[in-house]
Amino acid sequence: MLLLTKAIFAVMIGFLSSTVLGLMMLPLLRKLRVGQKISIFVGETHRKKEGTPTMGGLIFILPTMLATLWLILTNRISYTSNLGIVLLVFIGYACIGLLDDFLSIRKGNNEGLTTYQKLFMQVLIAIGFFYIYMRSGGQTAWVVGTLHIDLEFGWLYGLAILFILVGASNAVNLTDGLDGLAGGLSAIAFIAFSLISLSVGFEEIGIFSLILTGSLMGFLIYNTHPAKVFMGDTGSLALGAVMGAIAILTHRELTLLVVASVFVVETLSVIVQTFWVQVLHRKLFLMTPLHHHFEKIGWCETDIVKLFWVIGLVLAMAGIIFGVWF
Repeated sequence: MLLLTKAIFAVMIGFLSSTVLGLMMLPLLRKLRVGQKISIFVGETHRKKEGTPTMGGLIFILPTMLATLWLILTNRISYTSNLGIVLLVFIGYACIGLLDDFLSIRKGNNEGLTTYQKLFMQVLIAIGFFYIYMRSGGQTAWVVGTLHIDLEFGWLYGLAILFILVGASNAVNLTDGLDGLAGGLSAIAFIAFSLISLSVGFEEIGIFSLILTGSLMGFLIYNTHPAKVFMGDTGSLALGAVMGAIAILTHRELTLLVVASVFVVETLSVIVQTFWVQVLHRKLFLMTPLHHHFEKIGWCETDIVKLFWVIGLVLAMAGIIFGVWF
């Protein structure tokens, strides 16, 4: 019963604090003229969104961080090395995204950090993750008890951490192209990981995930169609990275593939499209990531988002079963 009370409180504090912060931040972001620059390759419906405030990821990042720290300081949740790693990854990737958004605004286009600059910083944080993880006695084996799989990777596990963190971070970033799409899918994914974490003995990570879920729900008040604010790279890079970090720390790497399948498919659509164009010299999709393909064939933006949310919810439920049983 105490755990249930903590869980409800975590969601509520995240939701209320992000809702209030959103009310305060929106006028400030408009005043600072931190408007999103829209790519010239998207349709006219997206061109109309140019100037919508970005960096909105702060609306759910700050409440999540502050609420988690408050719960630690008041001894409502325990501080562990795992939670420390989660917070490090969350704020680290948020800072990369914030710098990227700032440079985009300053340059007056949709290009902030270069791909290599962004990748370099993402890799640095992943290396820091692995170092702290190893120092704290982290498991370097891939274990799936039900399937009797126990493979020891040693230092090579660091490559897995690198791939998961950077891959998940960029996957959410690519999916963040329609109002409420990445935010809603992320909220669904973190609900799944919170239940998995609580079920397998990672209470502090579960509570963090619930706070973040609540904060994302508050953010969606301002981000669903028509969006009043975008999360920007500030939010998307942080969400993907911390999702990957939680999967690693709870030893549910395979579960991440299930829960985050929509993000994975969105990313694969870009990779496949690039291959198709470079090798076969024609397009497989009308436009990527995949959500833009649906737009090109005439789907309404809100219908695409609702479809992807429903698919994400079904996969999250499957992921919960897979994550708890396997």
